[in-house]
Amino acid sequence: MNFSQWPRTLVKTIAVVLALALPTALAISSADARVGGGSSSGSRGSRTFSAPPSTTTAPGSTSQFNRTFTQPGAGMNSAASAPARGGLFGRGGGFLGGLAAGFLGAGLLGMLFGGGLFGGLGGLSSILGLIIQVVLVVFVVRLAMSWWQRRNAPQAAYAGADASAGPGPQTSYRSGLGGGLGSGLGGGFGFGANNAPLEIKPDDYEAFERLLGDIQAAWSNEDVAKLHTLATPEMVSYFERDLAENRARNAVNKVTNVKLLQGDLAEAWREGETDYATVALRFALTDKTVDRNTGALVAGSEQPGEVTEVWTFARRPGDPWELSAIQQTN
Repeated sequence: MNFSQWPRTLVKTIAVVLALALPTALAISSADARVGGGSSSGSRGSRTFSAPPSTTTAPGSTSQFNRTFTQPGAGMNSAASAPARGGLFGRGGGFLGGLAAGFLGAGLLGMLFGGGLFGGLGGLSSILGLIIQVVLVVFVVRLAMSWWQRRNAPQAAYAGADASAGPGPQTSYRSGLGGGLGSGLGGGFGFGANNAPLEIKPDDYEAFERLLGDIQAAWSNEDVAKLHTLATPEMVSYFERDLAENRARNAVNKVTNVKLLQGDLAEAWREGETDYATVALRFALTDKTVDRNTGALVAGSEQPGEVTEVWTFARRPGDPWELSAIQQTN
């Protein structure tokens, strides 16, 4: 056996592991501090695990939920009962995920810290054991590289989306009323050729736009009581957790100058007595985090920026719309 190949194989394995972990680490470290923490949180009823259709405003894909109370159940169809995206190391990765996680955890870490590749599993000191270890390393590397290539191959957006969602996103166009429906934040929604099962009217779009500004304002003021009137209890629980983390860091996040630039309805439907509407939003805002005592800038910027997110709203008979979920776009 050519033992000089062993370090090279080890380096390749570690490189693959780092490459797979790096996007997640970067996403966490660069996540904006605005409402929702720049993550995907909440629930979309039975479509929580289905990707919403792409729209003119958000033509790409959306991230699967990092935080949700909804669990896949037998009542969901096959498209909704699985995460929109998975992978070798993803949640629900099955055999490959379990094999890779267990092998990398017990093997690589044990080897790096002097316990041998299977030091945490009792050790193999014979030549046969060494051969088995090398074969397993090569096997995992090939699986990881194969998955990595498939992951980066072009794919049709939301090929597994729920077929019952209707004919797809609406066509966006500007009305003759200054470029849109809502006026509270100065932007507007496009509306028109959408035949979703649930009809979304101009008043609903105005409510969505108003909620966008009101939720950002309540978040900036750390007004949890107000947030309870604008979002579902699940979403408020996430907001409270994020606000508590800010207080622990002696920081406060301020989101100001919110202005809706463009919005499109992705899908709208009814489940029992609850109406749902998922809307893509592109809006301008100033997002900064300051020291709670001195007001000094800690993160973010005084300069305005633009964000595109997909928000889902829910309502029950006689109640106003509430924010039910926020998803980040890719």
